[in-house]
Amino acid sequence: MDDLALARSLHVVAVVLWIGGVGFVTTVLLPAIRRLKAPEERVAFFDAIERRFAWQARATTLIAGLSGFYMSWRFDLWSRFDSLHFWWMHAMVAVWLLFTLMLFVAEPLFLHRWFQAQAERRPAETFALIERLHRFLLTISLLTVLGAVAGSHGFGF
Repeated sequence: MDDLALARSLHVVAVVLWIGGVGFVTTVLLPAIRRLKAPEERVAFFDAIERRFAWQARATTLIAGLSGFYMSWRFDLWSRFDSLHFWWMHAMVAVWLLFTLMLFVAEPLFLHRWFQAQAERRPAETFALIERLHRFLLTISLLTVLGAVAGSHGFGF
């Protein structure tokens, strides 16, 4: 296997695990917690489970980012960023950057503590906010994946 095939394979597997995990959390885990736990228990329970997924998300976003930038360099795709026709290239970088900042900067530095403090004061509202944020992140991620797969196979929007 050549380096580009390896990079593309790593990229796809990383995105599948990363966005698939976001999909599971958003469509299965959060609704189950809402149904099974009292409002004051929801954020703590979610946090306990999500901490295990956070390491997977960090690793897979790192792999997706490194492999994506490597492919952009090796295929010399930088000119695509000059054209809105390749909007999905911009979207991939934006989604990756958003998740990377959240996972590596915001969550460890302040976001985790902020959500905990909010959950103590307003547990139901805080959990609802977590659900809305996850739905938003999943939506933009899936639109980006759809655009990237279609765009990389010649379909223009």
